[in-house]
Amino acid sequence: MKIAILAPVAWRTPPRKYGPWEQIASNITEGMVKKGLDVTLFATQDSITAGTLDAVVEKSWEEDKDADPKILEYRHISHVMEQAHKFDLIHNQFDFMPLGYSRLIKTPMVTTVHGFSSPKILPIYQKYNTNTDYVSISNSNRHPTLDYIATVYNGIDVSQFTFNNTPEDYLLFFGRIHRDKGCAEAIEIAKQSKRKLIIAGLIQDENYYREKVEPQIDGEQIRYVGNAAPAERDTLLGNAAALLHPINFDEPFGLSVAEAMLCGTPVIAFNRGSMPELIADEQTGFLVENVAEAAERVEDITDLDRAFCRSHAEGKFSLDRMTEGYFSVYEEILSR
Repeated sequence: MKIAILAPVAWRTPPRKYGPWEQIASNITEGMVKKGLDVTLFATQDSITAGTLDAVVEKSWEEDKDADPKILEYRHISHVMEQAHKFDLIHNQFDFMPLGYSRLIKTPMVTTVHGFSSPKILPIYQKYNTNTDYVSISNSNRHPTLDYIATVYNGIDVSQFTFNNTPEDYLLFFGRIHRDKGCAEAIEIAKQSKRKLIIAGLIQDENYYREKVEPQIDGEQIRYVGNAAPAERDTLLGNAAALLHPINFDEPFGLSVAEAMLCGTPVIAFNRGSMPELIADEQTGFLVENVAEAAERVEDITDLDRAFCRSHAEGKFSLDRMTEGYFSVYEEILSR
């Protein structure tokens, strides 16, 4: 089975720090290589893989501010499609843009739908609904107008996350600093519960950061430590008493939630989107409706079994489980 994995080129694959779609593209690639498949990863030239790397884009556009993202993305996607005949299947991790080629090539394409950035992109998915296959990353993120071949939860290399049963006393916000992710709400939860909060993540909305987050940072109770690399991520997640995830949108998955639980760290999250699929309420964390309820639940986190948090995440969100899920999808498509 010869598989082409089409990764985005916003960041390197795997990303040095932030880059969830690139991380999952990398995890799928490495999982399939480990399983013995002939896998070619199409990503930036500085990407790293145990499979075959094929690239025309030298550097990610997020790391090259002189680059034109549209030009790089067009070069990248067209390069893959011009070689489609060499592969049994193309696994698209690049959202809706590659779908426009799907009727022009004979090689079947499966697309992981990482979420809908806007309802305006739905007509593109709907147009190609009958000739391509879609995989959802959570049941909550399925759109009723689309057909899906499967739901496959994002999978994580569990060896990269260290179980810690003796955490420190701080709370953690880990994710994009953007209204959607609820960083300001996390600060309010920490203040109401009188706990320290560490904030780690990419500043995606500068105005939001300046207006809602930065004025609250005092270096004592509320600290911002920047955009964490993988080694820092493991330490921050593992040492936290709990991860705060007060999202303001229906999040399709939430990698940091699964990663925190792999470290044994429970999660307090707003009950939206995929959170009920990720978190076992009152076992690996708490699903809450608002800031006040979240602050009350902070007092209950010591009642939770951190070892169970780890085993729960291993059972549902491991790299091996994701690999098997996608392998079954590949087999079903190719058996037609």
